[in-house]
Amino acid sequence: MEPILQVRDLTKVFKRKGQPDYTAVDHMNFDLMPGECLGIIGESGSGKTTVVNMITRLLDATEGTIVLDGKDITNLRGRDLRDVYRKMQMVFQTPTDSFDPRCRLGDGIGESLRNNGWSQSDTKNEVIKLLGKCGLDPEFADRYPHQVSGGQCQRAAIARALAIRPKLLICDEATSALDVTIQKEIIQLLSDLRNQHGEALSILFICHDIALVQQFCDRVLVMYKGKLVEQGVPDEVIKNPRDAYTMRLIDSIL
Repeated sequence: MEPILQVRDLTKVFKRKGQPDYTAVDHMNFDLMPGECLGIIGESGSGKTTVVNMITRLLDATEGTIVLDGKDITNLRGRDLRDVYRKMQMVFQTPTDSFDPRCRLGDGIGESLRNNGWSQSDTKNEVIKLLGKCGLDPEFADRYPHQVSGGQCQRAAIARALAIRPKLLICDEATSALDVTIQKEIIQLLSDLRNQHGEALSILFICHDIALVQQFCDRVLVMYKGKLVEQGVPDEVIKNPRDAYTMRLIDSIL
């Protein structure tokens, strides 16, 4: 079985006028297999979000390669990225970032379907199905982002990300802006979706909470100052950390 995502020697160096260059990500290597949930953890500034921004092509890599579903996407731009975004979608830290505040949630969820030629009636029916899959009643299609709670908006954001049926779902701190109870509900939703989709859906889960990663992910990568310092099954990494930074990270939650 081939990985859905392959990252090789991925590096990002930021040029700073009058100051030394800053290496935000330093030769990162990992694979994500079909149906797998892979967590990336580390403190703020460790390079997690920079990795995501390069994978989603919001940032150019300084070095390295990114292969999605067998295709090198490292240097793709413009129209060539359309096919990429059919296979890869993102759920953001702040739920409202996924929606235009002037548009109803249903319009945002159905946007990618309309862009791919779906009729108005078919889009409406699919939006209702997606809302139901994510635990929301059909009436939420007519609400605006400011009219729902943070947890409800994040459920709608997940529905929006799933509309195009991506193979890769990237969750960048998707639960960190929510209270603990709602966090558990969103993690349960993502777990249910994994069970429903099987190998058709892989998840890259960016998080700073190692306990949450232990609960949800199959494997975990630990980043520190732009480098991958440890990786493995979450239970094993937590019980037998090898890197000093991982030990400090675990001690901070015990």
